Amino acid sequence: MQAVQPDTHPRQPAEAHWVASWAVAPVDFRELSANPLLKAAAPRPGGDAFRGQTLRQQFEPALGGDRVRIRFSNRFGKAPLHIAAASVARSTGAGAVSPATLRTLRFGGRGSVVIAPGAEAWSDGVGLKVEAGQAVAVSAFFDRAVPFATVHLQSPDTSWVAGGNAVATPRLNDAAPLPLNHIVTGFDVMTTQPVRTVAAFGDSITAGGGEAGDGSYPELLATRLRNSPSAAQAVSVLNMGIGGNRLLADGIGPNGLSRFARDALGQSGVTHVMVLLGTNDIGRSVFVLPGRPTPEHEVVTAERITDGLQQLVKQARAKGVKVLIGTVPPFRNTPYWTEATEAMRGEVNRWIRSRQDVDGVIDFDAVLRNPADPTTFNPLYDNGDHLHPNKAGHAAMAAAVDLRELQE
Repeated sequence: MQAVQPDTHPRQPAEAHWVASWAVAPVDFRELSANPLLKAAAPRPGGDAFRGQTLRQQFEPALGGDRVRIRFSNRFGKAPLHIAAASVARSTGAGAVSPATLRTLRFGGRGSVVIAPGAEAWSDGVGLKVEAGQAVAVSAFFDRAVPFATVHLQSPDTSWVAGGNAVATPRLNDAAPLPLNHIVTGFDVMTTQPVRTVAAFGDSITAGGGEAGDGSYPELLATRLRNSPSAAQAVSVLNMGIGGNRLLADGIGPNGLSRFARDALGQSGVTHVMVLLGTNDIGRSVFVLPGRPTPEHEVVTAERITDGLQQLVKQARAKGVKVLIGTVPPFRNTPYWTEATEAMRGEVNRWIRSRQDVDGVIDFDAVLRNPADPTTFNPLYDNGDHLHPNKAGHAAMAAAVDLRELQE
């Protein structure tokens, strides 16, 4: 077993501050496992819990730094989460890490931590040099049973589990890949420089997936910002999308109104949010179970969606965070489309385009629609389901963002 290096990083100056370099919006495993269409949440032969095992999760930070901290979440847990040991290191791929970069994580000076149900915990800061786009791996050992609870779907094939305490092991032995990512939901870097931290808040069109793979528009926007010669300062872009998420009602993940404060405004050093929600609210309004009419107060209307978006704007303004709102892309030729839902989408988009109280409007509808029929997806950008963008579509979305609005 490789000896973990002690933290010898010098004390940071007083003006240093934490900034989110990577983060995700978690969801409840029980909610996902109840969805028969979601194969990733199907029961495992070994059971849906960690028992005397080490979890290792890999991700790519959007911002570099010399000192880091990690957020562990028990947001959807029903019992205390006990982490007996944890580490962080630079990843060398396939669940392996660079031995020289292994660092022990501590919590208030202790090597273990207990996180109450519904709570989250940050590790202490630790010296580790990371660069934007360079993979990092976090390992956590659970010495007692930990039922699956707080998970996320982004970046599949980046989590592994192995028996015993392997947090200091560079290469896991007999590691099994996991279809979902667990517990680790945030990664901050410490900096003394001004940084623009942008939370992209939305549903599957923001989260990516399918043909888009890791090429989501927030990730492509981050690359565009890094390569921009006019970028006056560093920008960190966080993908806070949840596939299937709605603004007004719980579904896959808590509704946007309830999760906005934590998932978007709660990220360290956040300065901007980009909001793209409404597609699933509008589209799912056509699905009414026979004999179970939707209660009047739950009926989706354009006015209720725009009122909800206005509430997000107010929440962000109260925190001094700038807001950019995206128009809802077309979805004709999908189960979501009727003349009524198209009219609702048009009304919501007219409201968004007329906003004078936001810092920017990103016209994703104009970018993604078919010039020959604006109610349909442009075939060049359609991943095949007429609802989600392909890689070229995500690139077009990233290109539609005015970089100047993120530098202000």
